[in-house]
Amino acid sequence: MKILAIVALGASFLFGAVDINTAKEKELMTLKGIGAKKATAIVTYRKKHCFKSVNDLTSVKGIGAKFIDNNKKNLSASKCKK
Repeated sequence: MKILAIVALGASFLFGAVDINTAKEKELMTLKGIGAKKATAIVTYRKKHCFKSVNDLTSVKGIGAKFIDNNKKNLSASKCKK
């Protein structure tokens, strides 16, 4: 079961950008520079705030412009539902 999840996450990473408004921690951790702590911080922040753009990630402690520059092609921010 874990192997299937890893394969699915890998495939989504290869063929599509990680949507920072909907991605779960494991999917966020496929990004370069994101570990468990930062993935959790993103999800926690997202519960109170919607990311209107990828650049809004800099509002999360520990994530800066360099991270966004390194991962820009692999990030997206879907329309906020709230």
